[in-house]
Amino acid sequence: MATLADIMTGAVYTCDASTPVAEVCGAMVKGRIGSAVVIENGWVAGIFTERDALRVAAAGVDTTTAPLADWMTRDPITVEADLDVSEALQIMATHGFRHLPVVQGKDLKGIVSLRDVLATKIARAPR
Repeated sequence: MATLADIMTGAVYTCDASTPVAEVCGAMVKGRIGSAVVIENGWVAGIFTERDALRVAAAGVDTTTAPLADWMTRDPITVEADLDVSEALQIMATHGFRHLPVVQGKDLKGIVSLRDVLATKIARAPR
């Protein structure tokens, strides 16, 4: 039984809610990552993903001044590293997420993507 600790990415791009959208999008493109976790007062306060970037683009706002606080998903669902991969997949499918922050208590430990979860499930599928 694989857990998120086995597949999560430990190096997570983080920022605060006042960071301009353009700065975060630039970092996401440069790092080839699909999400940024927003930290406020030591807690996971939000998440900003590719889907959020599309919403910002469609709104036509000035991304150099628009803060993430206006566009991020606040208080995202987080999971613990010992969660089974199948349970994570269920959460993602039920809520339509593609990224889940992994925490231990209030500390961010990593992130897992739908791609990570599906790759694990496919690799473990009986042949």
